[in-house]
Amino acid sequence: MGAFFISLIFIKRQLMRILFTLAISLFFSTGFLHGQNILQTHFEKTQGNETPTYEEIITWWKKADQYSPLLNLQTKGPTDAGFPLHLAMVSSKGFSSISAAREAGATIILINNGIHPGEPDGIDASMLLVKKIIDKKITLSPNLVIAIIPIFNIGGCLNRSTNFRVDQEGPTAFGSRGNSQYLDLNRDFIKCDSKEALSFSSIFQECDPDVFIDNHVSNGADYQHVMTLLTSQPSKLGGVMEHFLRSQFEPALFTGMKERGFDMVPYVNAFGNKPENGWSTYWDSPRYTSGYATLWHSFAFVPETHMLKSYDQRVMATLALLETFLSFTGKNGQEIKALRKEAKRAAATADRFPIKWKPDKSGFTEYTFKGYESGTKPSEVSGLSRLYYDRSKPFTKTIKVVDKFVPELYIVKPKAYIIPQGWWKVIDRLLANNVQMSRFEKDTTLEFVEWYKIEDYKTTPRQYEMHHLNSDVVVSKQYARHRFRKGDWYIPMDQPANRFLIETLEPQAEDSYFAWNFFDAILGQKEGYSAYVFEDKATQYLSENPALRTQLEQRRAADTNFAKSARAQLDFVYRNSPWVEPDHNRYPVFRVLQ
Repeated sequence: MGAFFISLIFIKRQLMRILFTLAISLFFSTGFLHGQNILQTHFEKTQGNETPTYEEIITWWKKADQYSPLLNLQTKGPTDAGFPLHLAMVSSKGFSSISAAREAGATIILINNGIHPGEPDGIDASMLLVKKIIDKKITLSPNLVIAIIPIFNIGGCLNRSTNFRVDQEGPTAFGSRGNSQYLDLNRDFIKCDSKEALSFSSIFQECDPDVFIDNHVSNGADYQHVMTLLTSQPSKLGGVMEHFLRSQFEPALFTGMKERGFDMVPYVNAFGNKPENGWSTYWDSPRYTSGYATLWHSFAFVPETHMLKSYDQRVMATLALLETFLSFTGKNGQEIKALRKEAKRAAATADRFPIKWKPDKSGFTEYTFKGYESGTKPSEVSGLSRLYYDRSKPFTKTIKVVDKFVPELYIVKPKAYIIPQGWWKVIDRLLANNVQMSRFEKDTTLEFVEWYKIEDYKTTPRQYEMHHLNSDVVVSKQYARHRFRKGDWYIPMDQPANRFLIETLEPQAEDSYFAWNFFDAILGQKEGYSAYVFEDKATQYLSENPALRTQLEQRRAADTNFAKSARAQLDFVYRNSPWVEPDHNRYPVFRVLQ
């Protein structure tokens, strides 16, 4: 009898569980907890005054993932903070992976948020965007996939305060600019000192985004506009992509934002000058997300809301711009993909690439700029003159924005690069970027290769993001046969990564691995000589090489200081002898020309 009652109790509990599950499913399906409760964001709960903590951000995305089949939340690579990055995929077809979306011919938009957590507008705008999609207030194009990094700089987001960004109007508390290593992550996309940047490289290569968006907040001058837009320099894209960007993509974004109630202007890069006098567009080199994306033939943009506008205004402007991106990309996805395919093909077959640029001041675009009159008055802090803007005196003017750059230096593409395996830090970064490369299966001698000798360079006296940048690099070219070891890396230059490889492996490029100190060891001499011992060898060598003795005498005649220095003359002989170490100042990336 006891067993019978126990069985009845068990059956009753099981029935109750089933009925409860059915009730919850019915509750969700009828929409009683739709939007307003289940997916209500922290931004909405606080009437647009607050942004969520890291835990609240990830909790919301996990909840949305469980709630809607349109969303697929994935865990990605590590960060310096000890937490993984996440990637949310949103599509009308509910794709489970980027590869599946690519195979189906989808157009992909990648949105990055919170690279500077003190600029959290994109974090909240992305939640609102996805909530509208789930609520069917936005209808996605069937072939469009939105990939969203909910929060990139997790360490900075965890370091939360009400005191950061003293000039910014809200939200009430937010994260700091530096990550867990106190790095500015928007300077890390070539050097990859952070785990975040390495993980981002993998995410970016997996997505291969047709359009890339990195949400920010701007500082600087005061003006009426809520939203400004930094478009990665069109001149760097070049060809069909530049033409499409200038003639169709950018104009559609500005028109779309105006229709949504936000007059937008290009990023106000007028630091130190009055914006009504115009400005030159910001040069986003490959260290930045947008400059990095351009190397991979993506249309890249950095929305920059204005710090002096209220937080709710800024988030709604970001949301409006994201909706504008979705609308244009959804309608023009196939053309965008075709243009990118053509650009990749051109990069794989191009003979030369530009690595240095300068503004073309004859090339500009006119925009309607809405600003405030500015002036100077005595400072109540110092008593000296200070700048101020008078919001009681708004104005509307037509301004010129210099938005074209022209190349200053081209590099002729080699057939291939070869990197000895010992330079593994560089090799790891190339592999993270999906560069096509292979290893020598045995020791191999090539009869004719080219390499550079670093003749001169400048370096910064103070550190910049843990490095002392090298610049103004002067090189000479050397040619000879060279023996490579089994395991050294061969990198063919007939691939979509060509632009990335030129920008990172050519030492004169602005953000090359040489610029970021990865090869600095070659700049320090490792071998040497004892002068009193080498004197006799130098004497004998000069007697055996009269041409070198002639060069020494000519140098003495032309340079008084050199003629007075016994050590300098001895060193001259050493540096022109077979005893000088061959690897000193020899750039260890070899160029195969044939």
